[in-house]
Amino acid sequence: MKIVVLDGGILNPGDLSWQGLEHLGEVAVYDNSTPEQVAERLANADIAITNKVVLGETVFSQCPALKFIAVTATGYNIIDLNAARLRGIAVANVPSYGTATVAQFTTALLLALCNRVSEHSADVRAGGWQQRNIWCYWLNPMVELAGKKIGIIGYGRIGQAVGAIAQAMGMTVLACATGSAKRAENSNVRYVDPDTLYAEADVISLHCPLTPATKGMINHSTLQKMKPGVLLLNASRGDLVNEADLAAALNKGHVAGAAVDVLSSEPPAADNPLLSAKNCLITPHIAWASVEARGRILATTVENVAAFIAGQPQNRVD
Repeated sequence: MKIVVLDGGILNPGDLSWQGLEHLGEVAVYDNSTPEQVAERLANADIAITNKVVLGETVFSQCPALKFIAVTATGYNIIDLNAARLRGIAVANVPSYGTATVAQFTTALLLALCNRVSEHSADVRAGGWQQRNIWCYWLNPMVELAGKKIGIIGYGRIGQAVGAIAQAMGMTVLACATGSAKRAENSNVRYVDPDTLYAEADVISLHCPLTPATKGMINHSTLQKMKPGVLLLNASRGDLVNEADLAAALNKGHVAGAAVDVLSSEPPAADNPLLSAKNCLITPHIAWASVEARGRILATTVENVAAFIAGQPQNRVD
């Protein structure tokens, strides 16, 4: 089997090994592939491995040997499944790999807003402590989370993991389940409708999928329903948020702070309003990217390829 990895540079920048794949066939690994390079690189390939490179009929028509696509992610909207099905090309994904990692990173975003550790460290290194000549100081008021309410929109695996960490810090969880099965309520977890969550939550964290119903769900109208001083976290999908509306709410102080790992366009355009908004932390879509989580993605991808070659495909999405 000829196996081509189209954009392996993000998944494995050098701290993991492709050896598992190399046991299964002839492997070519590219750190990234432009749209113009894809068909040429897959011309004689039996198996394509992709994370963000889009594959559809235009490519399929030029790659008659292609039999299987392994997506190194949970989302597979980059694949034209109808076109793949018509061509007899199987598609598989990695359904679950980063629950703990994303929950940990979401918590890091929250703590960054509340404690500003990196800003204080940078200020000390820049001489701020010596210049003030006092035994302690803070650049911004710090926030204690114990006793506060966190509203979690999307209470699936990741949302529940974030909720468990929040409860360990003394918070109460307001859960809004968008299609996920409701777990039993208790004194620390209560299911509520979106409007109740907006009205009561001190912190709101997004963990729901992007659908026509959820696109732009955080907008001027819903932001106005939130408590003044609310903190907003998004480590899910950028298009859940109307970025101009959030920037306006931040600049007016209605939203005290936001921390987002995802944007509507990645990398962002220079005029993205969140880049200049007050009290907005932005990270480059890395909530998923611990070495452990990436290792699980690669291991499952190898298993998906091996299972397909063996005639017993797993994690099919087509």
